[in-house]
Amino acid sequence: QVQLVESGGGLVQAGDSLRLSCATSGGTLGNYAMGWFRQAPGKEREFVAAINWSGHSTYYTDSVKGRFTCSRDNAKNTMYLQMNTLKPDDTAVYYCVASRTGTSFTDIVQAPPLNLLWGQGTQVTVSS
Repeated sequence: QVQLVESGGGLVQAGDSLRLSCATSGGTLGNYAMGWFRQAPGKEREFVAAINWSGHSTYYTDSVKGRFTCSRDNAKNTMYLQMNTLKPDDTAVYYCVASRTGTSFTDIVQAPPLNLLWGQGTQVTVSS
């Protein structure tokens, strides 16, 4: 059974950078779209970024455009989220997701949550 495992979260100061990783175990997801969601305390889960199966197309929520970069290395079965110029509003649990069937980033952005495979999440805390 394919599982997603996030790593790289932590406590940083505003303006710092972090890189999250999402490793795939128990199989490969190189043919499917992947992405990131986050959930801050007391708030609903929100979409952050998505990447198509090849890594050539990406899509971001407006609040992270120009600061976050999503990439993937299919040879390593790993996806990344490079987060620069972090803000306190970026504080959240970050979840890695993968489409169960789709190859386009739209399969992440528009998919019902049950259509996605979810990781366990990694905490990112940004202090002011």
